[in-house]
Amino acid sequence: MLWGVDGPYSEAKLVLNTRILYDSVSRIMVEIQGHINPTTFRLVKRHRKEFAQDIQIQQLLDSADYWGKKDGYVVCMGAEEYSDDPLVMKRAEEKLRILKAALIRMHEFVLQYLD
Repeated sequence: MLWGVDGPYSEAKLVLNTRILYDSVSRIMVEIQGHINPTTFRLVKRHRKEFAQDIQIQQLLDSADYWGKKDGYVVCMGAEEYSDDPLVMKRAEEKLRILKAALIRMHEFVLQYLD
């Protein structure tokens, strides 16, 4: 359940979530989500002590929920209402960068472990 052909595959997403209330759009949220393949998540969690100093990975391990084989372990890195303020997207892109870097470190560990 690595999702990739020969290695781990996970997803880091920047999502625009449109909320519709009754007959109109009530607001648009910018969300950062991660979908971590089950094998990667479980191996990293089993070897959690090796990531003791990695705050981002520790937070992912603590907050992810298992959504099944298709979605794996899902984590939300935050949500903020979308607006014309460019800082909203800048903050979202920074959270996405942090999530991608953490997933890559997790994948590197799995690749080394399986080698």
